[in-house]
Amino acid sequence: MLIYEKNWALVVPMANEEPDYVPLLAAVTDVLDKLQCGTVYFVVDNVSKDATLELCRATAAADPRFHVVWAPENRSIADAYLRGLREAVERGHRLIIEMDAGLSHDPYAIPMFLRVLNEGNECALGSRYINGGSNVGSPLKRRFFSRTGTILAKLLLGAGLKDMTSGYQGYHADVVKKILETKILSTAHFYQTELRYLLRNRRIMEVPIHYRAPSPRVSQKAIKNSLSVLFHYFVKRITFSAPEV
Repeated sequence: MLIYEKNWALVVPMANEEPDYVPLLAAVTDVLDKLQCGTVYFVVDNVSKDATLELCRATAAADPRFHVVWAPENRSIADAYLRGLREAVERGHRLIIEMDAGLSHDPYAIPMFLRVLNEGNECALGSRYINGGSNVGSPLKRRFFSRTGTILAKLLLGAGLKDMTSGYQGYHADVVKKILETKILSTAHFYQTELRYLLRNRRIMEVPIHYRAPSPRVSQKAIKNSLSVLFHYFVKRITFSAPEV
């Protein structure tokens, strides 16, 4: 497979990933080996209580393609993603992909994201709800929140994407720079929807992905934050002052 831009990075927030660390690392390493390029940033913070940090540091010590971003200042999953994006763009990577850990996202889809970004698209956004995508064994509660989030975004924000809640996505560096300059309101799951709404006028292509949710748990705090941010942008939209990145 021909990859035109070799200076790309993968950002992966890591929290309590010890049970799945070995297969995750094996898959990501295999992708890097096959592409013969790429850098990985594991973002770890105080949420992680197991040996994830030690495992990541051991990998980084053995393989220079892996880096550990220790970020105890993080207060949410959105902070973890943004911290990783900042690290990647400051180190000069031209294409940046963000992916969940826990094997919920398939590392073998990375070449497809790179191809889409190399074809003139500014954003490659993972989608479970287009041809070729799927939820693989996701609990009913997670499927409900994913579908509901997309439906509400379509109804209230006029969103045109098939999947507004996936966390598997890639960007050109100039897009990441604009994201980092923007005040992101979400602190939990709605972070992905907020980004996709703000990026609505960029050159976007959805990429089919197979998603496996690790658990059905979605906190009440996360739901309240999601509804609050959704209402905020709905008001902005109907008053013709909707922001964009």
